Formats: sequence, structure tokens, C-alpha cells
Amino acid sequence: MMHNLIAMLLSPKVFTGLTQVGVASLLVLATVMISYWGRVAIGKETAVSMVRGFVQIVIVGIVLIVIMDTTIFLGYVALAFMIVFAAVLSKRRAQGLPHATRISLTAIGVGSGVTVLIMIFTGVIAPNISTMIPVGSMIIAAAMRTNSLTLNRFRAEIEAHVGQIEAGLALGAPPSTVVQPYVRNTVQAGIIPAVDTLRSLGIVFIPGLASGMLLAGANPIYAAEYQFAAIAMLFAASTLTSLIAGLMLRGTIFSPAEQLVLRP
Repeated sequence: MMHNLIAMLLSPKVFTGLTQVGVASLLVLATVMISYWGRVAIGKETAVSMVRGFVQIVIVGIVLIVIMDTTIFLGYVALAFMIVFAAVLSKRRAQGLPHATRISLTAIGVGSGVTVLIMIFTGVIAPNISTMIPVGSMIIAAAMRTNSLTLNRFRAEIEAHVGQIEAGLALGAPPSTVVQPYVRNTVQAGIIPAVDTLRSLGIVFIPGLASGMLLAGANPIYAAEYQFAAIAMLFAASTLTSLIAGLMLRGTIFSPAEQLVLRP
């Protein structure tokens, strides 16, 4: 195993990849400079995100080399770790929202976990680490993005309609009824990226999974079919995540006395 790891780390492909990383980084640097010219300061966040993302994805590659030929149980452990980390990242978009960590972990865990398990047990995702982790990570990432959008949009909806919500409460309406329109708007906004991705599939873009299969010499029709299945999985996970997050958020912004506690 160690010999295999060293051989892959010293592969000429790795050094070719470093060159490609450098070129892509220069392109990002150019866009950051343009943003500064437009008085949009994103340099620090972009630099930190790039370094962090590169280190993380390389570590994942090394981990995959180590666990590729081990028991499938480690694949499930890796996906569970990704779900926890996704929840921690996503809850940062929920400034001021109570119980954001619990909501994020539940929504992402159920939304992506249920989707991945169903797809594995039905044979859509092959029950091996080399397939489970890449496809599962795509589903978890989609759930995380949706959860972040849902949290952010819900806070904005509530803060923009404090007057209407308190007026409804003053008239005796139950909190769940008063806040329902904003929950509905939140869920609809949260799944917009997933809907647009599904709608534009094959016309606007050919996603990475199909592109990789085509480059590997797979049948183009099968690559297209499997890519559609993957995008459908992303849509299911995103929708389930947004629904769960919206329903859980609904009860967190009111005190036991049915008073609104979330303020701008």
C-alpha cells in the first residue's frame, strides 16, 4: 500500500497536474485583480479558499489511495465525515438563526444520506469505494449548497417581514401559519440551482461526470444516461434538504410565548 502511494505521488501525471493548477491559479488571480479594479474586495477570501480547497482535495486523493482496496465500511465512514463537515461549513451562512448546526446536520444528513443509501441499495451507485465516495460527495455538496441558500434566504425573508409577522401574531394567528409564506419562498429559492441544473442538462453544459466517462472511453449514450441519473440524485437530495431545513427553521424563531426572536 505504501509503495503504491509513493509511486502515485511521484507519477509524472502529478507534476503535470501541478502545472495545470498553476495556470488555473493565475487565471483566478487575474479575476481577483479585475474585481479590485471594480472596487469589490474578494482577494483575501479567494486566496484562503483556494489554498484550503487545494490542500483538502489533495488530502482526499491520498486518503482514497489508502482506502481504495479496504472494506466498504470505510467508505460509509468517509461519507459520514463529509456530511458533518458540510454541516459545519453551511451553518456559517446562518448568522443569528438559532440551532443552525443541528438544523444543518439534520437537513444535509437526511437529504444526502437517504439519497445515497437508496441509490446504493438499488444499484445506481456501485457499492465500492471508488464509486461511492466521488458520487456521494457530489450529492453531499449539492445538499450543502442548498442548505446554505435555504438558511440565508430564510433569515433574509424573516428580517424583511418582521412587521407583517408580528401583526399576524398580534391578531392571534399561530406562528406556523404566519411564517408559512416565507418558508415556502425559502424552499423554492433554495432549490433554484438544482432546478436550473436539471433543466439545462446537455444544452448549456455537459457535467464533469459525463465528461470524465467520455474521456475514459465510455459509451456516450450510457455516459449521458448515468449523468442524468446523477443530476436527478442531486435534485432529490437538494429538494429534501431544503424541505427539512425549512420545516425545522419554522419553529426556531419563536419563543415559547410565541414571540418573534429573530431581529435584523
